Amino acid sequence: MDAAGSQVVDECAQFAGLLQSGFITTQGGNLLCSKIIHLVSNNHVKSQVSIVLNECEQQKYKSVAFPAIGTGQARQSPAKVADEMLDAIVEFASQKSVQHLQTIKIVIFQTNMLKDFYESMKKRQDAESSTTDSWFSMIKSFFWGKKQSTEKRNPMILEKKDYLVTFQICGETKENVDATESWIKNLILKEQYDAVISNELIQSFDESQIAALADLQRRKLVTIELENKLSPPQITISGISRDVCFVSVEVQSMIQKLKDAEDEQSKAEVLYNLVEWRYLGNNDAFVAFDKLTNMKLEDAKIAKKPYLNVKINKRNYQVNLNTLQAHDDQGKTINIQRVSKNEGKL
Repeated sequence: MDAAGSQVVDECAQFAGLLQSGFITTQGGNLLCSKIIHLVSNNHVKSQVSIVLNECEQQKYKSVAFPAIGTGQARQSPAKVADEMLDAIVEFASQKSVQHLQTIKIVIFQTNMLKDFYESMKKRQDAESSTTDSWFSMIKSFFWGKKQSTEKRNPMILEKKDYLVTFQICGETKENVDATESWIKNLILKEQYDAVISNELIQSFDESQIAALADLQRRKLVTIELENKLSPPQITISGISRDVCFVSVEVQSMIQKLKDAEDEQSKAEVLYNLVEWRYLGNNDAFVAFDKLTNMKLEDAKIAKKPYLNVKINKRNYQVNLNTLQAHDDQGKTINIQRVSKNEGKL
């Protein structure tokens, strides 16, 4: 109140008897803000934060800054206050009706409390389910500012994800501020990790793989950089170490699936030059199966399987490999034949 000035003190005295919903609003006075919302002290930090957030949205304020409510004269536990404040912010951020409030700041003057707020955020992130709109992705837009929508880009280009985080550090001396800045930088560096994956098959990534990478980038605290022009092409994953490890495993799995598909296609090509499976078409002429189905039919015959499910003209059929007939679920029967390209019909 001393920093705000006498004008704010006089306003508080004037409106003290007109409390509505547990708060009054005054001008900013000497502080660098347009309004100050004054709360009646109590132990229900979560409800107090919720009241302020809803008032800011109703008044169409774009930003709000909180102190660590209740950790001063009220002497509440910093860990409890951190949990309750973040609970309120999460619930508010999850409301689809929020349109105006874009930035929420929590200003912490006591450096020993930074750990409590950090641990509270980290605990929530660790417990969140792997959903597209995770807790962190909901709340980061309020702490770091909402990102403007970007125009539609080429699906083969992975959109770069950058988040600007601003720390405002206040201290009694320059040495204290410098020490806190150094502590924050070290904390960030401890959590950061980079992984580089190089493979020729990255060049073969299509829209589905790019979409999967974009989804991973949205859900996890990582940035993914795709560099197709390098030889071999590479993917660089940067961010929180555990998320980098998770995404690296997912990317390696995507590459392995492409390799398996490529190997299967090569095998199918070789086999197609030796054996051709055909089905009887509409004009009483036999039509060759596609190469992958051709290989599956040959593999099933070698494994002495009695049946194999295939598609003929986009319909599901079950092939009886003993009678060389295919049957659909409506009783239609189509004759099948196997032809060796070296020996003629078998």
